[in-house]
Order: sequence, then structure tokens, then C-alpha cells
Amino acid sequence: MIIRLLATGAALALLAACSPATEAPETGATETAEAPTADMAPAFTLVDAEGVERSLADFRGRTVVLEWTNEGCPYVQKHYEAGAMQALQREATGDGVVWLTIISSAPGQQGYVEGEAAREWQSRNNAAATHLLLDPEGTVGRLYDAKTTPDMRIIDPEGRLLFVGGIDDRPTNKIEDLEGANNYVKAALTDMEAGRPVATPFATPYGCSIKYADELDGA
Repeated sequence: MIIRLLATGAALALLAACSPATEAPETGATETAEAPTADMAPAFTLVDAEGVERSLADFRGRTVVLEWTNEGCPYVQKHYEAGAMQALQREATGDGVVWLTIISSAPGQQGYVEGEAAREWQSRNNAAATHLLLDPEGTVGRLYDAKTTPDMRIIDPEGRLLFVGGIDDRPTNKIEDLEGANNYVKAALTDMEAGRPVATPFATPYGCSIKYADELDGA
């Protein structure tokens, strides 16, 4: 895996300030005053499921969504089995947004895929992201202080982080709870398209902890 990283101190400080998430439903995504302040998103390069290097810089001038995922996580399964995540991916990419799904699970751990398995993941889940990026060392996940699956980021065309955190306000793994949920990613993209400030720039993430290589003993 080839990973090249460049990050400003300001961006790292921003992301470190995000509240830690937990797998317990009662600590779900909520609006909070701990909001991003439009710092620049850290640069990165990862290899995708096709073996091609993809850099954040390649998409400068376009809105970019980052989605951390893990197929074995029931909170991720809620969104994918219902087709909700794929529908949002299609809606966003149809509007010209670049959607980058990232897997930061360590080798041998829940959610880890590579090569053909990564391509099968895309087909099996009917995923509609622009690219599936592989981060087995967890370098980019840590760079963005990603805590859970799912965990979301939105980057504007100038490279600024405008949304960080949980995908919605229903921190459960039950498909039926998607009905009536406030999807913060969808709302933020709508705000951006309308030229408005993002109303909810931060939401506490919820879901399964990301299976980072040096955190497996406590996972």
C-alpha cells in the first residue's frame, strides 16, 4: 500500500477535537457546538480497489464525501441493506460530487479487503461510490480522526472540511430507524448546493470502532 500524506497542523487540531464515538446506541449522533471551522482537509493518496492510486488533490474543485465503512459492522449493514447509503451515493455523484469510500480495517480483521475481494465488495453491496479506497495501515483514517463505521467527512471544492461526523441522528443498527432520520450528509450537501452555510457541520459519530492495527487488543 502506497500512502503519501501531507497535513497542516490546523487540520490535525481540528480533527483531534472531534468527540470520540462509541458502539453503544445511546451515545448516538447529535448536533454539537464542537463544529469544524473550515480548515483545509489533509492531503492523502491511497490505492483503490482497481489498484490505481487516487489522491485527494485529483478532485480539487469538486465537492468530496469521505465515508468510512466495514461490511461486518451492523451499523453499516443498516444503511447498506436498506439501500439508503447507495441511494445517497447515487444522488450525490449524480450531482457531480466525488464519493470516496474508505476501508481502514487492518489485515485479518473485520471488514478488511484487498484486490479481488475489494472489487467483489463493491459488486455485492451494489455500491455507487466514485472509488473504494484501501487504507489497511489506517494512516488516512487516523489522519482524519475517523472513529467508527460509518464516519463521514465533506470537503468543499476549495479543499475545506465543512462536515465531520455521524451520518444521521438515529444511532442504532435497526433498519426501521432510518425512516424519518435526519441525514446530516444529505442536509449538508443540500446546504452547499444552495450556497448556504452548512447548518450542522459536526455530529457525534456512532457505529463500530474502526479496527486499526494498533488498537486490536481493545477492539
